[in-house]
Amino acid sequence: DVGRRVLGVLTDTPLPSAPETPHVLVTEDIGPSDVARLDTSRVRGLVTALGGATSHSAILARSLGIPAVVGAGPSVLAIADGSELIVDGERGRVSVMPSASRRARAEEAIAGHEQRQAAAWETRMAPAITRDGHQVEVVANLGNTAHAGDAVERGAEGVGLLRTEFVFMAHPQAPDLATQTAQYGEALDALDGRPLVARTLDVGGDKPLPYWPLPREDNPFLGLRGIRLALTRPEVLETQVRALLMAAGSRPIRLMFPMVKDLAELRAARAIVERVRSELDAAHEAEHGQPLMRDVQVGVMIEIPSAALTAASIAPEVDFFSVGTNDLTQYTLAIDRGHATLSAQADGLHPAVLRLIEMTVAAAHAHGAWVGVCGELASDDQAVGVLVGLGVDELSVSSRQIPLVKARVRELDLTMAREQARVALAQPTSEDVRSALDSLIEQNAQPHPRQEEQV
Repeated sequence: DVGRRVLGVLTDTPLPSAPETPHVLVTEDIGPSDVARLDTSRVRGLVTALGGATSHSAILARSLGIPAVVGAGPSVLAIADGSELIVDGERGRVSVMPSASRRARAEEAIAGHEQRQAAAWETRMAPAITRDGHQVEVVANLGNTAHAGDAVERGAEGVGLLRTEFVFMAHPQAPDLATQTAQYGEALDALDGRPLVARTLDVGGDKPLPYWPLPREDNPFLGLRGIRLALTRPEVLETQVRALLMAAGSRPIRLMFPMVKDLAELRAARAIVERVRSELDAAHEAEHGQPLMRDVQVGVMIEIPSAALTAASIAPEVDFFSVGTNDLTQYTLAIDRGHATLSAQADGLHPAVLRLIEMTVAAAHAHGAWVGVCGELASDDQAVGVLVGLGVDELSVSSRQIPLVKARVRELDLTMAREQARVALAQPTSEDVRSALDSLIEQNAQPHPRQEEQV
């Protein structure tokens, strides 16, 4: 992305100027920095020929509230400028030059969606409890500690995923203990006693650090990244764990290791946590004459199929699992989430992915551990009921999505959710899953309000 922008400057190729009027942006592909620069007051929708729903650009577009259809195919590039479009970001559909009746239905759906958003905002602080009394925790995914306060304002019951690599990417060298402690403390202060799940340093692959050079890899997504990279320099992981524990004190902190493939990696990482915690506890007791009552939990991300398949052996040694559906889908379906033509097929509602989530939940609950989902699937309107039905305890979504996800949970009852999960698991493909869920909802005597098209 940066390289492309540099080439544009060197070749004096200016970016195309956007219209002053509200518009839908149709393009072959788009980089994260391009999405970040979009004027959300004018860009009403985004359509790309390439890319997938879990690409970084698509995730950023959703976090900005821009309806997006990505990976729509090369035919969208033939749409003439000035054509009226309906962009349905929930179902991944684009209607070109819709009829008057189609446009009227879309406008009606938009009005209903806006009413639902307003109602969800009014009840955002209430817990997400199904109609029959089953509570699901709804928390926030954060890429920056400075956004914790905004998440709380939107109704977050905590942070389910703090991507701590932003602290490392913001500095020309590895941040020291004091820097990290201050940054993590900022989020904990804003949460005011709510739990913080901090994912330890997750770099490598598509997220390199300039001061941590790595050899070229033919497939970096299957190479040195996540916990396997952190364990090659345990002193870096140790400093981060120390900073997190120091920042938390007695406040609830959850340490989560990314890209764990089996029990051996968990034990290696957990040994560092136990050693650092013992040192800090001994120092505190020596200074204050009494132990510090810490609220610490240790867990792993379920992103690699082997971790889900061996969850029963991992579960006795963790407090929680958090399913990263973006990477779990990528690895399960063998589709690079950034692949130009295939990534649109990387759907987390594929029955193979759902089977792995089901296995993870069963293993965790058998040993008293809880399970969250922190990938994009957690805010997918069709998937919320399925995940609740599978027994997921926590949904971690972008801050903007929190009120709507809470409202969606309140529309369910557990029997309905379990039926949705049963139906989804019985399908052969993700397309069949989505179709079957649509039919099931339509058959329900009291269908829930749907998130509909946005023009």
